[in-house]
Amino acid sequence: MSSKVPIFTLSNAVRMPSVGLGTWQMTGDEGKTVIRNAILAGYRHIDTATLYQNEDQIGEALAELFAEGVVKREDLFITTKAFCHEVAPDVIEEALRNSLKRLRLDYVDLYLAHIPAATRECGSHRTDVKVEDIWKGLEKLYSLGLTKSIGVSNFNESQIERIVKIQKVPIHVSQLELHLYLPQKAHREVCKKHNIIITAYATLGSPGRMSVIGADGKPLFEFTKNIPNELNDKNVKALAQKYNKTPAQILLRATVEMGIVVIPKTTNPERMKENINLFDFSISKAEVNLLEAHERSKPERLFWWPNVADHPEDPFAAER
Repeated sequence: MSSKVPIFTLSNAVRMPSVGLGTWQMTGDEGKTVIRNAILAGYRHIDTATLYQNEDQIGEALAELFAEGVVKREDLFITTKAFCHEVAPDVIEEALRNSLKRLRLDYVDLYLAHIPAATRECGSHRTDVKVEDIWKGLEKLYSLGLTKSIGVSNFNESQIERIVKIQKVPIHVSQLELHLYLPQKAHREVCKKHNIIITAYATLGSPGRMSVIGADGKPLFEFTKNIPNELNDKNVKALAQKYNKTPAQILLRATVEMGIVVIPKTTNPERMKENINLFDFSISKAEVNLLEAHERSKPERLFWWPNVADHPEDPFAAER
């Protein structure tokens, strides 16, 4: 793994690079090119999911890079996720095996339940599947060696506590939306208590979300368009000027300083290099605290997952 990027050690001793590449909205030939560029730029952590529909392209790119001797499988940390229709214990093994075929891998380093609400393939809710059932299915995959680590994504604090009560394998990672205006302090406390590493998505505000079109032909996240972007925050800009870095680099570095993994997404080769070039300067604890002081009275959530509204395991029911 790249020596420049700090490595976080999971509770099962698996080593996870603190900076990875998010791949949402990267499909087709572009997705394949982006992965090659990322590996050449020093990325050793790639985050994907069934939902992203790019596992095939990632698998092709990785196979070529392995064959060329650019990188070895054991040097990489690959994460993928089971979506709503794949998380139930009666279908999750097939889901992961299908992901592995597309990725052309024998195992992934981390497999996540993408959201705690199980559905059928048609989208209808499965109310017979609880988060405890989802976790038992993940534990089976871990025991089979199909994944080196297991975790959750978009689960709330009470759902994590419920899993902890019944788990035989601990939760290794919790991935969720986390950024300057949604710092997730309660979630971070729960994860700290249970020795769970956090991965943050949307750390830079996820501007690409506005290109997602819903069934009604309108942007799916239209109602979030007026939420301020942290890249324009005056304190972020001041630190960027002080350290001669971009606002994105300040936000990413501050998040890593909190002990949180970041997976910024970009297809731009220069920004890709900037997003991993975070460790040639030091940001102080006081400066991190200054940024954290800007938590909003009302959470500035960007992603609401409308497909699981009214599901018994909707993780955002209390906020809707």
